[in-house]
Amino acid sequence: MNEIVQQVFQGIVDGDQDQVAEKVDSALQAGVPARTILDEGMLAAMAEVGRLFEEGECYVPEMLMSARAMKAGLAKLQPSLKQTDVQAAGTVAIGTVKGDLHDMGKNLVGIMLEGAGFTVKDLGVDVSPEAFVAVADEVDVIGLSALLTTTMGHMRDALNALETAGKRSKVKVIVGGAPVTEDFARSIGADGYAPDASRAVALTKSLI
Repeated sequence: MNEIVQQVFQGIVDGDQDQVAEKVDSALQAGVPARTILDEGMLAAMAEVGRLFEEGECYVPEMLMSARAMKAGLAKLQPSLKQTDVQAAGTVAIGTVKGDLHDMGKNLVGIMLEGAGFTVKDLGVDVSPEAFVAVADEVDVIGLSALLTTTMGHMRDALNALETAGKRSKVKVIVGGAPVTEDFARSIGADGYAPDASRAVALTKSLI
């Protein structure tokens, strides 16, 4: 791996935004292709962070720092990526369901998905079933988040609304959040469940 790209990789793993932004600039000036910086420096680093997280070697705060460092690098890289017309891995809409105002888990999933090359439409919190239906034609996957047992039922409402609107077959739906389980996901007819942000990325990739 190119030395500057290695420094981009390390900066993301360490959660060092300044280093990442600086080294992405240096790599571009040195003529390293934007795609190489993205694939070998940034996406590889976020995959490594996901692995460390799953093995219990890093936790949510470190993961968020790495994700922010990734974002800082992406901001520098975006103009060059647009010129080379790098295709997004897919488009995902995410939102916390109606009645629920928690967003940390959803935000982390969104940043991790962006880090993995997806285009993310963040619908925010307290999202009505109708709002999920409204974006169904524009996205490949819809991610539903709930942090309260009392709002989990609204995930079923969102799926029912997609069904009623005739859009359920057009889009994959994944669910997550502290009280959500694999069994619950199956019972409401979701396409998948992820217990954490890095596995949400792997799940999304497997569905597209």
